[in-house]
Amino acid sequence: MEWRGRRESDNVEDRRGLTGGHYAIGGIGGLIIAVIIYFLGGDPSQVIDQNPPDQYAQSSKASDPNDTLRSEIAVILADTEDVWDSLFTGMHKHYVDPKLVLFTGQTQAGCGFANSATGPFYCPADQKVYIDLSFFDELTSRFGAEGGDFAMAYVLAHEVGHHVQNLLGISDKVDHLRSQLGDKEFNKTSVKVELQADFLAGIWAHYDQKMKNILDSGDIEEALSAASAVGDDRLQKETQGNVVPDSFTHGTSQQRMYWFKKGFTTGDLTQGDTFNDPSLN
Repeated sequence: MEWRGRRESDNVEDRRGLTGGHYAIGGIGGLIIAVIIYFLGGDPSQVIDQNPPDQYAQSSKASDPNDTLRSEIAVILADTEDVWDSLFTGMHKHYVDPKLVLFTGQTQAGCGFANSATGPFYCPADQKVYIDLSFFDELTSRFGAEGGDFAMAYVLAHEVGHHVQNLLGISDKVDHLRSQLGDKEFNKTSVKVELQADFLAGIWAHYDQKMKNILDSGDIEEALSAASAVGDDRLQKETQGNVVPDSFTHGTSQQRMYWFKKGFTTGDLTQGDTFNDPSLN
């Protein structure tokens, strides 16, 4: 992905070097963060604290705000702003830019206190995406995804996809379903939410390429590799030795790759209705 020398978003909040405690979750924000724990194959009980600390302290070691990784992800965020602002304008809607919070280890979010074990997540309560940049090393070393900057672009675009869902009212509708459905049925709904976010990431890539011609050879393969690496079936097989489809919350590797690629190849927002796709029922 060609990113050097291009506009960086001003909507980056750099908290690297801040420290804190555990984290509490609730509501749709809690849902999204909790399923991200599955995304990493982790144990939610290890990262949830119903009584989080009131504040977090500044580390004595300040992070460098001009490092390459920060600049790159700020460019990717700027690209999502440009694409979604254009698409929302075409729908006669107003796009509100999300904030991107970079943190190290742990931080306070509008949805509770989070640590790096949760992985990247979007919090609708404060309309911010939270990422510990060490995740991208883990994506390669732990989950076996191909390296490369477009894998990082896919991850950020997926979380911005959740922001788009929030702005369109989809997140509120899903949150209302939480009390109406059993765990098995709600897991299916969660899968549809996540696969739609993958589709929206593909939509972003389609229009970013169309508007700015930013893709290098192999970029889409990097994104598909990242999508495959975090499929529920692959994560469960690697972490617990067996696959339990009823507990899926993000979709299989094949599904995640399919929906990202569908968004990228079609560029058609009307084809991303995962909630009414019979293959997902």
